[in-house]
Amino acid sequence: MYKIAIAGASTLLGRELKEALEDSTLAGARFVLLDEEEAQGQLDQVGDEVTFVQVIDGGSFERVDFTFFAGPESLTRKHWRQALRAGSTVLDLSGALDQETGVLVRAPWLGPVAASADLFTPAVVPAHPAALALALVLERLQLAAPVRFAAATVLEPASAFGRAAMDELHQQTVSLLSFQGLPRATYDAQAAYNLLAGLGESATISLGAEEARIRRHYEALGDGRWPALALQVILAPVFHGHAFSIAVELERAVEIAAIEDALGGEHVDLVLEDTDSPSNLAATGQNDVLVRLRTERDRRNPNLATRLFLWAASDNLRLHAQNAVACALDLRRLRPAGTVQ
Repeated sequence: MYKIAIAGASTLLGRELKEALEDSTLAGARFVLLDEEEAQGQLDQVGDEVTFVQVIDGGSFERVDFTFFAGPESLTRKHWRQALRAGSTVLDLSGALDQETGVLVRAPWLGPVAASADLFTPAVVPAHPAALALALVLERLQLAAPVRFAAATVLEPASAFGRAAMDELHQQTVSLLSFQGLPRATYDAQAAYNLLAGLGESATISLGAEEARIRRHYEALGDGRWPALALQVILAPVFHGHAFSIAVELERAVEIAAIEDALGGEHVDLVLEDTDSPSNLAATGQNDVLVRLRTERDRRNPNLATRLFLWAASDNLRLHAQNAVACALDLRRLRPAGTVQ
């Protein structure tokens, strides 16, 4: 039996991760819920067992096999080496460690890559959910024909930046409807009813940093197998769910039916009806990336296409949590069976 710690258990991502673990083959593990001091004592439930959130201290990671860091980057940086010294395998959902030496960015749902974890891997970063969604789509398209060019606009929801961003979007919406001043502590800009490519100087979050992380993770997952991605991140006035506008040019004309066959499959749901267009609401609670395909048909043969336009959506928290669990299952072969070491 494994012992699993969730550091940042009271966050939106921490709660989603707990549910994903409960639905996995790791559900029989012993769970420890950890967080910063202000969350101490909060009641929670893992499976049928009622427990409470504990503050992280010197003994929090003793005899823990897997530690998932699902809180802010500051929490990960403060405690990840402590978990390593205790012998725990670290999985960093905050992305704070993706540029640390030896740390791997992983997504087991994708095809094999050159880099793989071993006993000397200090930590694993489950890939950013937007990078994972884009990688899944581009990998599938490569089955139909080599991709010459790809560009994507990622519409980022408030939940990608935590509960404070969600709360401020809600407060701004209410304030606008009641003709009151806007709270700006998180965005330093009007996020409600607005689309933003940049935030105010005093914002506590950064779209530029988010874009750079998505790009790094996409490149790490591709390991040179896919073309460079032209990428832009836009803050959307929605609480939850990623949406993507993707343009792709193939190196040669391919039958549209072959492109549709390549896109469909595990973790990608190809939507064929206009009435079921992907959206952040439709993707909520779904394990798959929803994709709608539109093609620029060849003038000489309308059954062929070279340029593709895709509209996609995914549940950002669920996709991230599911990938983190997949990473843990992939790393399980490196942990001893039976008694915890």
